Amino acid sequence: MSVRILVMAKAPVPGRVKTRLCPPWTPEQAAGLAAAALADTLDVVTGSAAAERVLVVDGFYPAPPGWRTSSQRGGPLGERLANAFADHDAPALLIGMDTPQLTAATLDQAMWSLTRADAVLGPAADGGWWLLGLRRREYAEVLRDIPTSTPETGAMTLEALRRQGLRVTALPVLRDVDTADDAYAVAGGCPPRSRFARAVAAAR
Repeated sequence: MSVRILVMAKAPVPGRVKTRLCPPWTPEQAAGLAAAALADTLDVVTGSAAAERVLVVDGFYPAPPGWRTSSQRGGPLGERLANAFADHDAPALLIGMDTPQLTAATLDQAMWSLTRADAVLGPAADGGWWLLGLRRREYAEVLRDIPTSTPETGAMTLEALRRQGLRVTALPVLRDVDTADDAYAVAGGCPPRSRFARAVAAAR
């Protein structure tokens, strides 16, 4: 089964991204960290076995060679997530730009798991989720009604999927980058050549 990967991202513009990192960092530093995390994420997805790679972006950001680009549409995040699935053929995995410690092997495992389930969900340490994979794009309609960025978002998403009678496979928990403490912890788990790890070290 061919699986595509969708990367939800926001162009790293100072004052528009990673504002929860300010303080201790300036808006320019926070944007630099966001740019590094996004670049690392795109590298990892490029190295995966995905059949297609799509950057679903708010604003402008150049996608790597061989990628497609589409614009985010909708208002609240839940609506934009649902629309990202609706605008692209399934099966698909959707991730954000906040887990630069992610590896291609983890993505390949998620794609393999999706061939044996209706959905795969990667819980985030803060109660959200860092990856959602769906065999059919209409399954994503539940996202429109789920509050995002809460400690219950992941559990509510899992419950909503199961209410549809779907078989859901859980993936390992990852920590995403929302605060400075997150950034330091995630940087420590990144490969030594990681742009994000280097950016965090330079911003100290």
